[in-house]
Amino acid sequence: MATHWTLGCDAQDPQRQATFWAAALGYVREPGFEDPDAASIVDPEGLAPAIGWLRVPEAKTAKNRLHLDIRVAGEPPWDWPARAELIRTKVEQLLGLGASTVREEEYADDQGRTVLGHVVMLDPEGNEFCVA
Repeated sequence: MATHWTLGCDAQDPQRQATFWAAALGYVREPGFEDPDAASIVDPEGLAPAIGWLRVPEAKTAKNRLHLDIRVAGEPPWDWPARAELIRTKVEQLLGLGASTVREEEYADDQGRTVLGHVVMLDPEGNEFCVA
């Protein structure tokens, strides 16, 4: 049996990070977890790990060594134009929540055509993540 675990993160504004990531992932605030210096979100179905943030005084200063990939397109085989539309729709939603775009990465499909692979983004505190 797998061990249950929580992803713990540092943040200057834990509440803002929790709000952003809950919307990005379809999570909800952890019931009964009320703390101005910490925040926690959970999968409403109880299947995926919780994510928590603790307030720290310093800002992020370097590339994070762990990041989340938001996978909106499911598993292959893909309809590449439909996959690109799912990615772009999610990116637009996340931009509206305070994220920013770093770059788009392209792949070659099975016929050698260039297609949208994933989009590298930053959350409101500058942490890198990808939408694929």
